[in-house]
Amino acid sequence: MKGVVSVFPSQKKKLHTTRSWTFMGFPLNVTRSTNESDIIIGMLDTGTWPESESFNDKSFGPPPAKWKGTCLESSNFTCNNKIIGARYYHTEGKIPPGEFASPRDSEGHGSHTASTAAGDIVSKARGVPSARIAVYKIRWYFGCSDADILAAFDDAIADGVDVISLSNGILTSNSAGNEGPGPRSVSNCSPWSLSVAASTIDRKFLTVVWLSNGLFYEGISINTFTPENSVYPVIYGGDAPNTTASYNGSYSRYCYPDTLNKTMVRGKIVLCDSLSDGEEPIVAGAVGFIMEEGFYNDVAFSFPLPVSAVTAGTSAAILKYLNSTSEPTATILKSIDYKDEYAPYVVSFSSRGPSPITDDTLKPDLTAPGVDILAAWSKAATVTGSKWDKRVVPYNIISGTCMSCPHASGAAAYVKLFHPTWSPAALKSALMTTAYPMTTAANSDAEFAYGSGHINPVKAIDPGLVYDAEEIDYVKFLCGQGYNATQLQLVTGDNSTCSEETNGTVWDLNYPSFALSTLSGQSVTRIFHRTVTNVGSSSSTYKAIVNPTEGLNIQVQPNVISFQSLGEKQSFVVTVEAALNTTAISGSLTWDNGVHQVRSPIKAYVIHPSV
Repeated sequence: MKGVVSVFPSQKKKLHTTRSWTFMGFPLNVTRSTNESDIIIGMLDTGTWPESESFNDKSFGPPPAKWKGTCLESSNFTCNNKIIGARYYHTEGKIPPGEFASPRDSEGHGSHTASTAAGDIVSKARGVPSARIAVYKIRWYFGCSDADILAAFDDAIADGVDVISLSNGILTSNSAGNEGPGPRSVSNCSPWSLSVAASTIDRKFLTVVWLSNGLFYEGISINTFTPENSVYPVIYGGDAPNTTASYNGSYSRYCYPDTLNKTMVRGKIVLCDSLSDGEEPIVAGAVGFIMEEGFYNDVAFSFPLPVSAVTAGTSAAILKYLNSTSEPTATILKSIDYKDEYAPYVVSFSSRGPSPITDDTLKPDLTAPGVDILAAWSKAATVTGSKWDKRVVPYNIISGTCMSCPHASGAAAYVKLFHPTWSPAALKSALMTTAYPMTTAANSDAEFAYGSGHINPVKAIDPGLVYDAEEIDYVKFLCGQGYNATQLQLVTGDNSTCSEETNGTVWDLNYPSFALSTLSGQSVTRIFHRTVTNVGSSSSTYKAIVNPTEGLNIQVQPNVISFQSLGEKQSFVVTVEAALNTTAISGSLTWDNGVHQVRSPIKAYVIHPSV
């Protein structure tokens, strides 16, 4: 039917889920703009807890005149001059038990992301403090439906938000996904959106296990429980099988559901050979849980009971102690923090490129803090969401690309404060070309992990040059991807058609990064056409600096470009030749005028015939 873009089943989507702002070079005394409170960030999430100190409006005036949205106030939700709009969406009938039929957050995730992006300055956490927030509650305990997401997008655009944290004239910041570290696991890879990976900050959490033989072992978790006793008995899960349910030690060693003998486990710390959420030990009556962490050793999680996640070697050493004495005892201490000298590096769960849709676009675009992030939380939820967890807190620590995404949203809002007329593509370009370069020392997947690098909000307000793009650029891209006129018009909403003039290639999209691919053992040459706009000094000259590696030849013509005014555009051609005898090769192009360094990664990589 006319006006229908596409028809598909409304499925459930998963949420991709302080020190962090300071760590990425955004201190409390950062340069501010006088119109900071005019910026509105639309948060599509689980709602917010409006009473949190992160959302107080003490220093705010009325909403900006451009705001056209509304606040669906109810008996349990009221907006203010910080949270200026709030809606909720539930197209699938009755509101589930335990949920609020309002924009109020019953889970905590939405409060966390909103305060990360635009939370006021409090003792624990902050975002871009003077930005406004518009809440679009789309996520419930069962997930978020496509229908609700699309409805929220429409409303946010019509309401007048400047950045959507999750569009036409609006920069959309999306989490890259939590399905890493496998290749092609990145989601949200459209070239008009900002795809954000998750990386660490320089604060990590350790949880020490103290054994009664005097030895200490370090594990990873966020444990806030204070031990009631000095020591507790310890038992190996493999020695406590629930035989009445026909389980033996080969099952109970992993502490699978219903595999533990409650009589043997009650009141003890349990050592298990696998990672879990802690539900089975707590159901069995355990007072603590030492688990063998075989995969995610770079991120800490909270549990509904004292937990320390240890390496296989540490687990074996603890088991050796248990077998050496008839009455082994231990204590799991409260977590401590320490400085991670290797940060930042992309966390293992962060989804990796290349793009699973369009080979020669580099995704993710950049990375931002997404590990062990402290931010506001809902007082209708517990720390972990488990029914066994009784801890209710105003602020919580969680991890995910959903934590890195609001950092990028806040950074984009900050850049727009100084450049309110910039397009979404220009904002995105500024964030990408000023990112801190990262290395393969701690990121073996290189650009497929971190894109252009680690976000640098302060530098992004003065990028020097931007790679801008308009609707026609994306029309050419879509035509080159095989869209016909009917499909194209459903997306653009106008009479756009694909012709020889509008049939572009992915290599000519004016993107701030470069990617090319071919089969293993083959060589490939691609020619990229790019145009940059001068947003730095009115009169300036930039020189092209290329950083090739073995197997990669990069030529730039012209290799010097000059500008006489702001807003002036200059075009150039980049020719990249790659001999791919390895999986991937990295390089870069930097336009340098002595003040600004406008850097773009170049990635050549192998694709497989089956992909």
